[in-house]
Amino acid sequence: MEWLIAVFGIITGLIGMELFSWWFHKYLMHGVLWKIHKTHHQPQKGWFELNDIFTLLFGGISVALIVAGLPQFSFVFWAGIGISIYGALYFVLHDMLIHKRIKLFKRPANSFLEGIFKAHQAHHRTNQKHDAESFGLLFVDQKFFGKKKD
Repeated sequence: MEWLIAVFGIITGLIGMELFSWWFHKYLMHGVLWKIHKTHHQPQKGWFELNDIFTLLFGGISVALIVAGLPQFSFVFWAGIGISIYGALYFVLHDMLIHKRIKLFKRPANSFLEGIFKAHQAHHRTNQKHDAESFGLLFVDQKFFGKKKD
């Protein structure tokens, strides 16, 4: 039964974070928190941007849930692990693959990764608070999974 709690917690944390991140990105980061987030829509001037503060916020929430779920490895612990997995995926997909903050990957050949790449490119077509699209990381509109763009 413990394995079921672990799996459910991880999946809940992972999917919950994607859903929450979409909402947070669309309505807060492109809303009242735009002064912070706009640094991500401008040319990067150094290794860090003010927008990275959100990584610390979400990472802190993940760590707090993990610690709160100890020592019994409760659902809360596993949800924190799921959020941590989401954070790792975000770092690899968003920071390394899409924005090349660490130049380790080439443009994706995989159709799923290519769709994520194209969706994020569409999001960055504007550097304005409004008129952006595609606010998620993993769940993106089907229109981005069409023909490969050269």
